[in-house]
Amino acid sequence: MTGDVTVTGFGVRTAFGTGADALRRGVFAGIPSFAPTTRFDTGPYRTPMAGAAPDGPDAVEGWALRHALARCGTEALAMADLPQGTDAAVLLGIAGDCTSITRYWREAAGRPGAEGSGGGAADHGSAASRRTVTNGQRESAPQGPTRDVSRGGPGGVVGRRTEVGGLTEPGLVHAPRSDAAVAAARLAQAGGLAGPGQGHALGIDPALAAAARLADAVPAHLAESLAGGLGLTGPRLTFTNACVASAAAIIHACRLISSGRIDAAVCAGGYLVEEETFGKFDSGRALSRDGMVRPFSADRTGLLLGDGVAAVVLESAEHARRRGARPLASVVGWGAATDAHHIAQPHPEGVGLARAARQALRLAGDPDGSSLGYVNAHGTGTKYNDGAETRGLRAAFPERAESIPVSSTKSTTGHLLEAAGVVEFVITLLALTDGVLPPTAGLTQADPECDLDYVPNEPRRADLRRALTVNAAFGGANTALVLERP
Repeated sequence: MTGDVTVTGFGVRTAFGTGADALRRGVFAGIPSFAPTTRFDTGPYRTPMAGAAPDGPDAVEGWALRHALARCGTEALAMADLPQGTDAAVLLGIAGDCTSITRYWREAAGRPGAEGSGGGAADHGSAASRRTVTNGQRESAPQGPTRDVSRGGPGGVVGRRTEVGGLTEPGLVHAPRSDAAVAAARLAQAGGLAGPGQGHALGIDPALAAAARLADAVPAHLAESLAGGLGLTGPRLTFTNACVASAAAIIHACRLISSGRIDAAVCAGGYLVEEETFGKFDSGRALSRDGMVRPFSADRTGLLLGDGVAAVVLESAEHARRRGARPLASVVGWGAATDAHHIAQPHPEGVGLARAARQALRLAGDPDGSSLGYVNAHGTGTKYNDGAETRGLRAAFPERAESIPVSSTKSTTGHLLEAAGVVEFVITLLALTDGVLPPTAGLTQADPECDLDYVPNEPRRADLRRALTVNAAFGGANTALVLERP
């Protein structure tokens, strides 16, 4: 590779706020974003902690993914100076907006927090169901029955890709156009996903309003919505392969651009902390017990979820030159591999991750990784991931593994699920352009299985030419991307 794929713009949002400066203040300073979330009732769960943005002026309307994706996409196009009407592909890594599913079941059951019930979107239930928060942990188990938040959700889908065709009619319920479709149209005119009570204000039956909002749970619908809102006319693809989804979208765009099939693409991904997925990770006992994420540290206890949405503009180098665009970085290598070891655990030797990284390095013309100055690790802070990832990186470039700084930015942002690949792509790009390595926050105790240079707790200055970012997902999927400074 000689820099055929160029990055010309990006937009990003995390719990720290919107834009690159928010990442610099949080991720690059090594400041964790975790706090008790008030977005929903956390009483039934083992921890209330998440890397979720607080309410306020920078909040996303109704915590709807479509709004956050549109904001990041608009910022990416503005930075790239790519006009509406451009024949650019839109590739999205996402699992859909599960908030609409939770709201639908609440409204169907007439539960607190449902539209028109008088409860808010974050109804906190009775005092009997609450528990005291101490250092991010609950002191006692909840009294009374806990609720099932898993039904109806698409979160278990792994390894599937949906090609978006002509999805133009929002709505999952088979109803005449005069019913749910009209409700969807009115909600769209009102700004998309309505908040509690808005259906009544628009003269829409609450059940139909809920059904119309369920369209946002369909990944393909969100890709259509994003492409239409950005005014881009190229092909649309949606990837739903869990935590590598948005990285897979970037890799596919690079393949299309480098082969000459397209000139430009907007690659995006998003996840906003919501109860559907939070409940599933809690039931799987994957969430950190002490309210912190400590990747590669011997005292790590698990992951925490976080808000993450980002979009990047990729172009062929020739296309960017013709229109006078300023290159931010080049994508010079990419790789994807599956080890199929276990549905939820990585191969203990990191076989798939090593294979993906070697693919990316070979494509970059550097099979030994001699030009790498930094690795942005997947680094979930879970028992199985961190040791396996360390061994995988050692296998990918055995002669250089100990001399290449590695860090996990999930220690500050939390796990961003389908958005992890694209947000960490932006973080890696900033590390290249700023010459600063983001630290692994919370690394307190050495783990004999994790014996690389993890940039503990404090940022580090570095003159970088190339950097690698890797991700892994349920089902054994692994991705790797090599970025180069212009």
